[in-house]
Amino acid sequence: MSTAPRKPLMPLDDALAQLLASVQPLAQTESVSTSDADGRVLAEAIVSGLQVPPCDNSAMDGYAVRVDDVLAAQGALPVSQRIAAGSVGSALQPGTVARIFTGAPVPPGADAVVMQEECTVLEVTDASAPPRVQINATPLPGQNIRRSGEDVARGDVVLAAGTRLGPAALGLAASVGMAQLQVVRKPRVALFSTGDELVLPGTVPPEQMPPGAIYNSNRFFLSAMLRRLGCEVTDLGIVPDRLDATVHALQQAAASHDLVLTSGGVSVGEEDHIKPAVQSLGQLDLWQIAIKPGKPFAHGRIGAAHFVGLPGNPVSSFVTFVLLVRPLLLRLQKVQDVAMKSIAARADFDWPRAEKRREFLRVRRNDHGGLDLFTNQSSGVLTSAVWGDGLIDTPPGEPILYGATVRYIPFSELLA
Repeated sequence: MSTAPRKPLMPLDDALAQLLASVQPLAQTESVSTSDADGRVLAEAIVSGLQVPPCDNSAMDGYAVRVDDVLAAQGALPVSQRIAAGSVGSALQPGTVARIFTGAPVPPGADAVVMQEECTVLEVTDASAPPRVQINATPLPGQNIRRSGEDVARGDVVLAAGTRLGPAALGLAASVGMAQLQVVRKPRVALFSTGDELVLPGTVPPEQMPPGAIYNSNRFFLSAMLRRLGCEVTDLGIVPDRLDATVHALQQAAASHDLVLTSGGVSVGEEDHIKPAVQSLGQLDLWQIAIKPGKPFAHGRIGAAHFVGLPGNPVSSFVTFVLLVRPLLLRLQKVQDVAMKSIAARADFDWPRAEKRREFLRVRRNDHGGLDLFTNQSSGVLTSAVWGDGLIDTPPGEPILYGATVRYIPFSELLA
């Protein structure tokens, strides 16, 4: 009896392209306070209605001067006015300087600011006379002046639609007067695990764990990563390894969520019910992806909801989430640039075992500017993802020799 030839493993880039092609970004938006918008995605571009800074202002505490007056002066120059931030000075009188503070408007006529450390205030004997200042360094025109609009000009698009907002972006939005921001609504994600061997921490003490049972770790790191990506998470816990229970859980979750995410049960064993359950409710692509760890991966639709099934091994689940689920969720929120960013780095180890699949090794930066390798790269060793601070993206068939340049992807890039 002949068997059908096994399909070749799908390259990761092809799987990601298919996944992203299936995404219709969320249309609903909401208005949130700028102070509460960290991690959200802009639905509308922000256009500045003013200049930032609004006027030429001083970058230093010091003295506003005319450069020609300083060059022509035989001695000290009198101080004709004092200008603090928030106040407005008058035009600078010829042959004088103005005491000025950081952020204060530069008075008309002044063309440089000399920092106070380069000036000497002379003692005066006549209390009615203005203080006099000796300028000890020759200023250049424009020195220490922040020009109006040098940060943002009126009419500039300061933040484009699809920008994922971080602290600096929130500050920029506030600098052009935005108290409220229109953002894409949060994706709603239902999360559950499958497997009769799974036990929820807190329900059974370690010393009473039955043979073959394991604590459900995937639930916790997947939930945390989903929330970091701005999702509303509904945790449906552990679903029993029964087809009817799996169908019921999927049906209920798909009715009110944008994504149903599961871990475990995406292989083709007798106790793996995800495939027939999803197929009975919608459509499913069960991919064998050419990566290690994380070969089994499922994507489909149940009604309007996306379905993603991750492998059960914790590191496989972790890696496939950051490589595939993260970009899906970002694109769902209208983020266009979802590609992972790698950095050229030096491998301070040997990895002679060239894999047929593209491999993602857990590594950590060392004090010498290189990368150290976690000794156990098994897909079940979650310790490697805690010890490590990133992944090495290793092409198939390529061993790594000590000192080689490799593609390093920091977790700060993948988990932000």
